[in-house]
Amino acid sequence: MEGKIYEYLEKYNYENLFFFNDNETGLKGVVCIHDTTLGPATGGLRMWTYQNEWDAIEDSLRLGRGMTYKYAAAGVDLGGGKAVIIGDPKKQKSEALFRTFGRFINRLNGLYITGQDVGTTLRDMETIRSETPYVVTLPREFGGAGEISPYTALGVYQAIKACAKEKLGTDSLKGVQIAVQGVGNVGYHLVKYLAQERANITIADIDDKRVKEVSEEFGTNIESVERIHALDVDIYSPCALGKVINDRSIEELKCSIVAGSANNQLAEEKHGNFLDELGILYAPDYIANAGGTIFDTDRIKPGGFNEQRGINAVKRIYETMTDLIHISKTENIPTYKAADLFAERRIESVGKAKQLRKQVSIFN
Repeated sequence: MEGKIYEYLEKYNYENLFFFNDNETGLKGVVCIHDTTLGPATGGLRMWTYQNEWDAIEDSLRLGRGMTYKYAAAGVDLGGGKAVIIGDPKKQKSEALFRTFGRFINRLNGLYITGQDVGTTLRDMETIRSETPYVVTLPREFGGAGEISPYTALGVYQAIKACAKEKLGTDSLKGVQIAVQGVGNVGYHLVKYLAQERANITIADIDDKRVKEVSEEFGTNIESVERIHALDVDIYSPCALGKVINDRSIEELKCSIVAGSANNQLAEEKHGNFLDELGILYAPDYIANAGGTIFDTDRIKPGGFNEQRGINAVKRIYETMTDLIHISKTENIPTYKAADLFAERRIESVGKAKQLRKQVSIFN
């Protein structure tokens, strides 16, 4: 997309793209506003060592659009957006940097609400919250849902079970061969759920120490990051960074199901078509990984945060995935297109309802 920003914005109907810079703190980043039909654009703040500025812009755009579809499909009245900060989260964080980011967000006056993502923590969200109220992911003592990765994992687990029901004939995962790529916060909790069902689990991660600790705790097998996707397993679960389903990897897949928490797992939309042609059932990433977001945003509902209500909503990802499989089969389209269709129909219907309310108000 380098050099073609407006062409990209027009293709996917983005509303805004903001750049921010602060020489004193070294803050450099991007905020994407994709669609606000359902509500203010909401999405996490990612801090990452991007190879170049274009990669950061593209990440913000792809992730922001994904959040629009994630909220729409999950029945949450929020729009899609995303923020990225270019920098090493292990070396370049500071209170001043996040407070400055908070001030930038505050200037948008609620158009974008930020939250935790890769490279940022609840502590970082507290710092940002000191400068702006537009933060959704917060510790419980601040009125938030607290750590959301266990609930992201719970949603992925529900999506995996729904896919297993379709491809394996049962949603029991006992003895099912599952390869999990990435055992960070979400991957760790997913492995925990899978181990409780006595699945046969193989894991991989770029952090050798981490992968050894998780393997010892849950009795999993270990594989290299380079080979984890190519194992002869029932389910491949990408839980690290995106674009893992690409021209090279897709030829090496030997699984029946791809279902994980990573965002933007398909390098390009054509790879979703390839999976369908190969008979591999794909759980669209923004459906499978919506659990944390669903749980986190429960606090915007009347009465404030309710833990059990949030958990029940996350578990309904099983039903959503089952519905998408049905749409895919009846309309003869890949599951990633079925997910988009599901989300787009809700955005369209809510948009029409809002327009009708505006028309009614004119005459009142």
